Amino acid sequence: MMSKQTPRLRNGKSHSGWTPRFQFVYQYLCSLSTARKQDCTVRIYTHQDCGNVTMGTTSPDRGSQEYEEQHVHNVYEQIASHFSSTRYKPWPIVQRFLQELPPGSVGLDVGCGNGKYLIVNPNVFIVASDRSVNLVKIASQHCPHASVVADNLSLPHPSSSFDFAISIAVVHHLSSHPRRVQAIAAVLETLQTPPETEQNPSNFKGVGGKALIYVWALEQKASRRGWDEGDEQDVMVPWVMKTKSTQLGNENSETFHRYYHLYRQGELEHDVAEAGGRVVESGYEKDNWWAIAVRNK
Repeated sequence: MMSKQTPRLRNGKSHSGWTPRFQFVYQYLCSLSTARKQDCTVRIYTHQDCGNVTMGTTSPDRGSQEYEEQHVHNVYEQIASHFSSTRYKPWPIVQRFLQELPPGSVGLDVGCGNGKYLIVNPNVFIVASDRSVNLVKIASQHCPHASVVADNLSLPHPSSSFDFAISIAVVHHLSSHPRRVQAIAAVLETLQTPPETEQNPSNFKGVGGKALIYVWALEQKASRRGWDEGDEQDVMVPWVMKTKSTQLGNENSETFHRYYHLYRQGELEHDVAEAGGRVVESGYEKDNWWAIAVRNK
């Protein structure tokens, strides 16, 4: 049975900006949820669970899936707690994007990690998802937002339903160009389409759904990594996790390697267009390329 309880903000009060459409989306999530704790939803989705819900289709590239399972998914499951402890400060462009949203907006955080962006704007509702069960468990602590375990290429959300979406430092973990485009398309598919008057990017005023996407840049000459134009774009990046021995007090370390595709200048905009979207704003921030995109009709 669908819940009719109005979601509450962190201060315990309901927001006057919640719309009837918000109630529909919230009840939709409640109908899918099987595990709940104080209005925070944690649900693991498989392809079979998604039924008739519109979503990105699974790539037939089995080799890429297995590669990502080994060099992305398994790694984040193992380093989740340590990784989360280093991820607490919102990036400025992402913070600005979220804070400028109208009160009562309903959106997605695709590849949410530990959910650090769920607390940026208390006047919006976010459905967060990640492929890592352990990271979603951490993200689920941010009530009243919903947190689900879902693959980026099989998002369990209705199409054309959300005001906004963010996907921060996620798409670059897909190991082939078709899969990266598919991941972007899956995000764009969830957005409301802008009305006819807003189809021209120069006239874009934030009407209709919009997505903010971040990827690591190839052009990082000034960073400690030193990558730049002409370097290999597909790389393995180490994550060193240090632990202390409870018996001897010694510090041990283990190194994990994560796959990244480093985006060159203009590549993200090209992928957005190929995915059926249109970039309305883009830029470079701290070794990352970012783009704000809307759906084409």
